[in-house]
Amino acid sequence: MAKEDYYDVLGVPRGASEDEIKKAYRKLARKYHPDVNKEPGAEERFKLINEAYSVLSDPEKRAQYDQFGHAAFDEMGQGGFGGFGFPGFDDLGDLFSEFFGGFSTRQTQRPERGADLRYELTIEFEEAAFGVETEITIPRTEICDHCGGSQAEPGTPIVTCAECNGTGRVTFTQATPFGHFTTTRTCTRCHGEGRTFDTPCSVCYGSGTQRKMSTVKVKVPAGINDGQRLRLAGKGEAGRRGGPPGDLFVVVRVKPHKVFRREGQDVLIEVPITFVQAALGDEIDVPTLDGDVKVRIPEGTQSGRVLRLRNKGIPYLRGAGRGDQLVHLKVVTPTKLTAKQKELLREFAKAGGENPPDENKGFFERVKDALR
Repeated sequence: MAKEDYYDVLGVPRGASEDEIKKAYRKLARKYHPDVNKEPGAEERFKLINEAYSVLSDPEKRAQYDQFGHAAFDEMGQGGFGGFGFPGFDDLGDLFSEFFGGFSTRQTQRPERGADLRYELTIEFEEAAFGVETEITIPRTEICDHCGGSQAEPGTPIVTCAECNGTGRVTFTQATPFGHFTTTRTCTRCHGEGRTFDTPCSVCYGSGTQRKMSTVKVKVPAGINDGQRLRLAGKGEAGRRGGPPGDLFVVVRVKPHKVFRREGQDVLIEVPITFVQAALGDEIDVPTLDGDVKVRIPEGTQSGRVLRLRNKGIPYLRGAGRGDQLVHLKVVTPTKLTAKQKELLREFAKAGGENPPDENKGFFERVKDALR
């Protein structure tokens, strides 16, 4: 397959000036740089653009190319991107930093904070109401006990990196078609640490940290709700290069209760009562978070009535006092009555001026009686 003409690669005519060639090159290099363009073939196109520019920007090479075409360089063994005088551009990140301005590798030996961790803790309804202190076991990275995070075997020397003089960075100056540019990179000898050692720690193998199962105490405050989280400062992953550890966030999950239901700081409960209790009134035992309490049912209570028990709810998470307990009364209608009970109910209905249904009549007859 014939190689693409260099003028066509840059999109300029054969009589283009140096400024036109440089302008076209800058525009295309920005467009196809692999750090910007992730489409398939962008890197190969970027290399071809640089190859074309390295020839057309050099008056001598351009003259040879105009006379002999690609053969002028193939015969000299200079075919391909690497033969056109772009040392250092094999590292595509260098050109990116020159084009997009002001980019430099940050100082990598700076202390780094450890990562945060997340843990879900499931507790009982009563524990959420009154608080609980418990222990959890989590996997996390901690500073190595053996080397204290130094990464080197105790007793062996740790020296300042001779390559970067302890800065963790090295600086290179290179000549490009746009002038001389200075690039700062992470030191490859110490990997940005600024120091080196010959004998790594025999326990952590030079990482400075260990993976452990750690036990952490968690104090859940009274009044916490499902889905709320607690922050345990400094209980996350270990930091690097002397940096502080991360935090541990404990997400609290509250189990549903068989009897109680929570709405804000109030506790709701449904209590069944009989027809007689509702009609005549009664005193019953009602369960609360603090134990059973006596509750008076007024005479003539209707199903659905709500009684409020002050300060029997959930404690406020931040502040004094508690919510209330709301007792929803539900009148239960009996499903099976004896003949005696039925007779007494008919007499009760008659005493109140009602016409009780005759069980010997059919359904439609009873409907007619009710409509009279």
